[in-house]
Amino acid sequence: MPSTAGALLDRATRTLQRARLHFGHGTDNARDEAGALLLHALRRSRPLAASDLRTRVSKPQRARFERLLERRMRERIPAVYLTHRCYFAGVPLYIDARVLIPRSPIAELIERRFVPWIDPARVRAILDLGTGSGCIAIACARAFPKARVDASDIDPDALAVARINVHRHRLERRVRLLRSDHFSALAGASYDIIVSNPPYVGARELHGLPLEYRHEPRLALAAGEDGLDSARIILRDAAAHLKPGGILIVEVGNSETALRRAFPRLPFVWLAFARGGGGVFLLEHRQLLAPHGHAAHRDR
Repeated sequence: MPSTAGALLDRATRTLQRARLHFGHGTDNARDEAGALLLHALRRSRPLAASDLRTRVSKPQRARFERLLERRMRERIPAVYLTHRCYFAGVPLYIDARVLIPRSPIAELIERRFVPWIDPARVRAILDLGTGSGCIAIACARAFPKARVDASDIDPDALAVARINVHRHRLERRVRLLRSDHFSALAGASYDIIVSNPPYVGARELHGLPLEYRHEPRLALAAGEDGLDSARIILRDAAAHLKPGGILIVEVGNSETALRRAFPRLPFVWLAFARGGGGVFLLEHRQLLAPHGHAAHRDR
């Protein structure tokens, strides 16, 4: 049996590759997935370093690792749900099956503080609509230390996970968690930035997703027949909650084409990402108020 972490990682990588799993919940390849499980088995809370690979692995550590690998392959559980840990925009988070595994390309926008789309110095209020684990809200609070952040979700289980993460990052004074169906609990509130990674999976796509996705909460994935149920509400109501000069950023993933067809008059800006990913649009407050912005009302 392999005696070092590096040899164990190499062997596990080959094992996961042969298992024909789906990688897309925080990692996109077998080696990174095996590395995350190995770190957990070694009880390390930081990213895997080159020096770790030379470490000799004890029998209990190897046994823990083998059990994790077995569950990953037999039950098709994404690695993050086995380790309960991932990073989003450089922020460590607690994650369990009550929430989606953070993987949105919106992390890149937060790291850049939404430049050039807004002046970071004037941002004082941010809304993370459909916060899930709280990953976007917490990353925004860290990127904008002078801003308050509202983090809303319809699911009390998701808010319970978000509360764990907000507490761990000591952000209770600046991140407010709210139970809300879209904007229903936000009457009178307005923001410089509204950012959302809402449900956007259509019925046909949902049926064809790899088995790993069945471990994620359906409420956070399914968005009606065409995947636009949530996006329609956001486009209809966002203008009333944006300050002049504010921006709306929404991820719709593979429903991008359907959204373009449903709202042909909205001047979406579709954002590009250095680390991959897409299906994220940006609209300015004035664009949502313009005549073509009212397509969100007419085309429902």
